[in-house]
Amino acid sequence: MVAVLRETTDDNPQKSHVYQCGGSLITASVVLTAAHCVTNKNHFKIRAGEWDTQTNKELYPYQEREVETIIVHPQYYPKTLHNDIALLFLKTPVEIAENVNVVCLPPQGGTVDHARCYSSGWGKDVFDKDDRYQVILHKIDLPVVPRDTCQESLRKTRLGKDFDLHESFICAGEADKDTCRGDGGGPLACPIPGQKNRYQQSGILAWGIGCVDTPHVFVNVALFRNWIDEQIKTKGIETRSYEY
Repeated sequence: MVAVLRETTDDNPQKSHVYQCGGSLITASVVLTAAHCVTNKNHFKIRAGEWDTQTNKELYPYQEREVETIIVHPQYYPKTLHNDIALLFLKTPVEIAENVNVVCLPPQGGTVDHARCYSSGWGKDVFDKDDRYQVILHKIDLPVVPRDTCQESLRKTRLGKDFDLHESFICAGEADKDTCRGDGGGPLACPIPGQKNRYQQSGILAWGIGCVDTPHVFVNVALFRNWIDEQIKTKGIETRSYEY
């Protein structure tokens, strides 16, 4: 889990950064996040290994890196968030440490229906001292909801009875327990079958209708595995770090 930070646009010569979205480290120099987080023209950096955003007195220090290149999926559609996926290539790689590591990615077309997975994030903009929301990284366990069940649930909301869930999405969540606004771009990590204590990132939080009762909608990472591999190999970066 990493924080994606956006450079402020005020006139202060000492540029500061605010929390924009979550993301995940898939190689030491590549972060996976949602396209809707990074489609403006701001400069970004990432913070890896963060836990409590309001103190530096932690057991392990966080690492910050500048984002050099952003690649957004060519079929990303901002009005509906279809294909809401992007890769951030860092100017310099992070160092793998006790509190900084990569997550595996699922194979192309992989499925995780009914799996018990983990979503993580800080909530809203919490890198401001005056913010009243979550300041410590949190995680919740959520079941992956089958597509038909999720679509029926979403049709009961303001989306209406004719809503169709796009193939680029999967859903996770249960009543009274869900991710909330501000965790966009963050990973949904699911157990790798047959491998104890190892996880694959099956989703990227994209959107939801409220914070409870209705499943939240995540990018279906397995649909984009081949695209991710192509972009990373084009940059001359090895893909072994997220393979299993």
